Amino acid sequence: MLEKNVAPILISVVVHVALLGAMAFYKLQLNNDQDAVAVETVIADERSQQEFEQDLTTDMQVSENLSVQSGGMVTTNLGSAASQPVSQTKIEASEAIQDPDVTVTSIADISVPGLGELAVDLGEGDVSGEVGARVEGYGAAMHRITSELIRMMKKEPVIAVWLFDASNSLKDDRQEISDNFDKIYAELNIAKEQATTGKMKHAALETMICSYGKDIKKLLPKPTDKLEDIQKAISSVEEDESGVENTFASISKVIDEYSSTAARSKRKLVIIVLTDESGDDASMLEEVIAKAERGKRSPVYFLGREAIFGYPYARVIWKDPKPPHLPHWISVDRGPETAFPECLQYDGFHSRWDSASSGFGPYSQVRLSKKSGGIYFLLDKEEKNLAGRLSLSKRKFDDLAMKEYEPLLLAGRDYAASRDKSVFRKTIWQVIVALNPHPKYDTELNIKRYHYPLAQEEFQEEAGKQFGRTVRAMNKIQEGIKRLEKIKPLRAKEREPRWRGAYDLAYAQLLSYRVRQFQLLLAFDNHVKNYPKPKDPKANEWNVAHVAKMLPPDEKQVKATKIDMAELESQRMLAVQMYDKVIKEHPNTPWAQRAQAEKGWGFGIAFTDRYWNEKYKDQEYLKRIPKF
Repeated sequence: MLEKNVAPILISVVVHVALLGAMAFYKLQLNNDQDAVAVETVIADERSQQEFEQDLTTDMQVSENLSVQSGGMVTTNLGSAASQPVSQTKIEASEAIQDPDVTVTSIADISVPGLGELAVDLGEGDVSGEVGARVEGYGAAMHRITSELIRMMKKEPVIAVWLFDASNSLKDDRQEISDNFDKIYAELNIAKEQATTGKMKHAALETMICSYGKDIKKLLPKPTDKLEDIQKAISSVEEDESGVENTFASISKVIDEYSSTAARSKRKLVIIVLTDESGDDASMLEEVIAKAERGKRSPVYFLGREAIFGYPYARVIWKDPKPPHLPHWISVDRGPETAFPECLQYDGFHSRWDSASSGFGPYSQVRLSKKSGGIYFLLDKEEKNLAGRLSLSKRKFDDLAMKEYEPLLLAGRDYAASRDKSVFRKTIWQVIVALNPHPKYDTELNIKRYHYPLAQEEFQEEAGKQFGRTVRAMNKIQEGIKRLEKIKPLRAKEREPRWRGAYDLAYAQLLSYRVRQFQLLLAFDNHVKNYPKPKDPKANEWNVAHVAKMLPPDEKQVKATKIDMAELESQRMLAVQMYDKVIKEHPNTPWAQRAQAEKGWGFGIAFTDRYWNEKYKDQEYLKRIPKF
């Protein structure tokens, strides 16, 4: 019986993997490759989540006069700078994109003069774009875009190309945009009529509508100024079922097709992208930036969401409209906010499953907005289908506090070179890579939490496999802790709050994961020894759950491992103290939010029973799940 064998195996192995033991059988494997992870569709598990709500107001009344604000200049909005507003290293000071000192001007209650009457007043200048204009919803964002288009129309006619993400998750958003077109284009018509002169071959503003997924599709034969045709085009967007969002390839094709036409006709090309994902082709970023900056420069505006904190993916819940109406979790590209992740990709058992906000837009889109002279609009609209949030209040973060934590928007290779010149930052990155459970890195770090068989013999077989993975993971976590403790003296010399936060959070996490994994080993042993009956008569599986109360090691386990309950409690308190340090030193930031959430997970581990619908195992049924 495995019951007789597992306990001795546990005692023998735990001696070598105990928290204070010599964990030297496995070496931390390091590489500095980029984090490139394949997108996958994931079946839902029932998880608790905390969500925030945002009350929206949309003013649908058309203005009778124009309030014009110059755009693409220094802003007090979140994330206006390419580098943090504190002293930098020499390489950062020389390579970061600096914001110009331009005064924001607002003129209200005046009519816009024609093109021939304009001189330098509010004209477009060679200024950097905004990287984090926070807006309550599409109405507010589109009003700002109206001001941007009016500003550019005052200098020359404009071709505005709207690119709509054709994914399933943007269906409702596309309708809201269409509804708002009435308002903004009525306002634009006032400016267009005033800016258009009899000598002009083209209207002051013409619009093109395209959709994109795997490929780009034109929804109008050519750019037009007819509102009715524009709205029909938006309503004709068909969902792309490929699950691929080639955002940057689509932008590149728009520039290739329309920039030459715009230049020949002395017009300006403006690109406006509506999407809730970062795109599957971010490798094209620098190529697209070069195209957007060429010649007269084509500003790119994004209406998008906040990136996931230090993680490439968000989790979207899709509920099957047909019986039995099962929910599913689907992975979508949404981050991270930096060129490379600055957080652990691991939650102590497997790859992260949260959708915690970073407070910033996705790095690739924000960098393109910044370099092209556009704006990245951070939409605060509630996302009801976004799962795994860690938000603890309606207002997630304090924008003023977040100014110190702005990502560095250097090109990827320049970012990596800057990071690797610092022993402190490079070590943190190496630990992140070594403990990355995604494909290309170390999938053996993924310890099973769900779907353990209910039958005793089958449970024992599966538990034996996961026992070995847990032992190995504990070794790597212990090595990671040693690496971070070695660079602890360098923390005080680190000038950037982002990297101090990265260190503090990662250290607290590894301390807590070490305790929880030890608890899992005890839970395996106890479950095999005692094998309790399920509480739910309908239950068909066991699952691993976080609980507040820790399992005490029995007398034999204490004797073998030299780890008693007092030592476990000491290790738990050390982890809690480090989480508290993150909360105290990085208040009102994603680092504090993450620390607060993980601190409350509970350090004990238990097996709980539940019923899991057999439909989830039906391959024919799974084909109905859409690709977002």
